[in-house]
Amino acid sequence: MLTDCHTHTHNSFDAENETVKERCEKAIELGLYAMAITDHCEANRFYPKDNYNPGHSKNGEDEYNYKKAYENSAAEATAAKEEYKDRLHLICGIELGQATADDTVTDIICNDSRIDFIIASMHELPGREDFYFIDYSKEDVPKLMEENFKEIYKLCKQNKFDVLGHLTYALRYIEGEQKIKVDLSVYRDIIAEIFTEVIRNGRGIEINTSGLRQAYGNTFPPPEYIKLYKDLGGRIITFGSDSHSTADLGAGIVQAMEIAKQAGFDKAAYYIKHEPHFIEI
Repeated sequence: MLTDCHTHTHNSFDAENETVKERCEKAIELGLYAMAITDHCEANRFYPKDNYNPGHSKNGEDEYNYKKAYENSAAEATAAKEEYKDRLHLICGIELGQATADDTVTDIICNDSRIDFIIASMHELPGREDFYFIDYSKEDVPKLMEENFKEIYKLCKQNKFDVLGHLTYALRYIEGEQKIKVDLSVYRDIIAEIFTEVIRNGRGIEINTSGLRQAYGNTFPPPEYIKLYKDLGGRIITFGSDSHSTADLGAGIVQAMEIAKQAGFDKAAYYIKHEPHFIEI
């Protein structure tokens, strides 16, 4: 029973121009049991640009007014849930970036009755550019990674999400694209603290498979840290392709299932109204 709980549609600025209905038709064709629509919503740029001070944007490519994309995605996914209710477990979700940057915006998302599922992501750190834009050859990478995990720990303490998304997202660019090796074992203690907070709050983590089809070549987080999560008492995992095109829907999910089994999991989750529902792997 395959699930894909991290997907993007045309309501995400960096995704292909494909609708929720197109995603649903492909999901049915692939035989997916459940699929979540989790378009981007960055809490630190929820409103139009003129709502922020002139120095807020770190470069000319930053997107703003995520409120519009969020509303469009939620409306489209909600309508599709009704249309496809007899053929697919469709989940109205959101990928909420930088939730720690704006509690008020985060509460708007959390209190929206349409939303079944919130993935918490950290795409950029306070006062810095998105990890995508950083020139890591000019950075103190160990210090940056420490900052990253500390901010993710803060995100987990905030506790306004269902599942923590792609914990090691920064490695997509640091190792995958700029070929700078990172020794994750240096951060094992803070990662363990992150997992302990997730577990304490009854939340989960995702096994994000996008790195398997990118230069990075691994899941986010890597298998040994999925095992660490399990060893610490982690119970809830979801699988997500992080697909930004219909062609990538479901990509790597079978591999993720095997990784989960090797880590000791026999069940995976999908969410309805912020409650995990479990299926056997």
